[in-house]
Amino acid sequence: MKLLVVGGGGREHAIIRSLKKNPQVETIYALPGNGGIAADATCVPIGATEIDKIVSFAVENAIDYAVVAPDDPLVLGCVDALEEKGIPCFGPRANAAIIEGSKVFSKNLMHKYGIPTAEYAVFDQMDAALSYLDTAPIPTVVKADGLALGKGVIIAETREAAKTAVRDMMEAGVFGKSGSRVVIEEFLTGPEVSVLAFTDGKVVKPMVSSMDHKRAGDNDTGLNTGGMGTVAPNPYYTPEIADRCMQEIFLPTIAAMNAEGRTFRGCLYFGLMLTPNGPKVIEYNCRFGDPETQVVLPLLESDLLTIMRACTNGTLEETEVRFADKHACCVILASKGYPQSYQKGFPITMTEEAAQHTYVAGAKLENGQLLTSGGRVTGTTAIADTLEQAIQEAYRISDGVRFENAYRRSDIGQRALQALK
Repeated sequence: MKLLVVGGGGREHAIIRSLKKNPQVETIYALPGNGGIAADATCVPIGATEIDKIVSFAVENAIDYAVVAPDDPLVLGCVDALEEKGIPCFGPRANAAIIEGSKVFSKNLMHKYGIPTAEYAVFDQMDAALSYLDTAPIPTVVKADGLALGKGVIIAETREAAKTAVRDMMEAGVFGKSGSRVVIEEFLTGPEVSVLAFTDGKVVKPMVSSMDHKRAGDNDTGLNTGGMGTVAPNPYYTPEIADRCMQEIFLPTIAAMNAEGRTFRGCLYFGLMLTPNGPKVIEYNCRFGDPETQVVLPLLESDLLTIMRACTNGTLEETEVRFADKHACCVILASKGYPQSYQKGFPITMTEEAAQHTYVAGAKLENGQLLTSGGRVTGTTAIADTLEQAIQEAYRISDGVRFENAYRRSDIGQRALQALK
């Protein structure tokens, strides 16, 4: 089989490595891929949002199956365009990808169908949003309606900070059109859990839970990033809570999308907060999370391609989805200064062991040399029988990844260890 994977980050590298395990797979094309992915797939310099070019390439190369991994091409209708040409895909069509593409849509969906989430208000006029903030409970959360590279969510500790966030989004346009509407919502407290789930629009088969570390600095300080590391499973996500989430959140979400004529097939990501009043949805993503994928897929014992095709074909119920009863930890190496300004173009070296356990996110290949080209550069994942061992191994192996200007958090997984104790 000839496969095509749209995207070019650490998540896509993890997906490609997992897909390669299937003996039927002969070739995987990554569009655009990156310098590190080039070791595992044929990279083609077509951007993830260049839908027409992606479709032309798929048709010309007789692609058997496509995986559309990032949010932007999903929301723009990449799956729709490929399916119209007869190419089966993993990922939701545009009318279902709106569950991530518009926070207003997802909040209204949850409200309409009684799915537990934070209280909220929606504004498309800045003055109305600012006057609402005069009396809103503080802290509060301000969200841009549309996609903003995971950065469109501001937790405001003061009224002034909340108003600044609104002005930045609605007046200064820091997130472009994505911030022309905003959601202001109740600040929830409790442990956060990420659950990725396979679905064919009828059945939901959750993957192993995970815990992301969003802040740039140790002890959850500093700016929000795309994620500085993850562990799986998440110790706060007990079997009892998992059952409750299935009945109160996962199945009702799939049913709600079907009722709206927006059947969701692919990977649905549930960002959950385990509040004192039970689990609530913080956000949905219409795709695999990054870097959650880098700890979840290495624990998958069933065949990923078989599961993906079952999601497309509506046969997920009879398809095995099995995960190892082990622990995984992923440690991100970023460019110093990320998520703000940072230098790039530094050579990357890896030991042989590190290369086997490392997914490359932000690197390019020049004259055979891997060079840094992004904020998050690599993610190194280790699997072990205990969480403590997985954390130690991930740090030990990531010592074998070197580049000038490298930065990593030193406490990935420590919160999870405390929870286990």
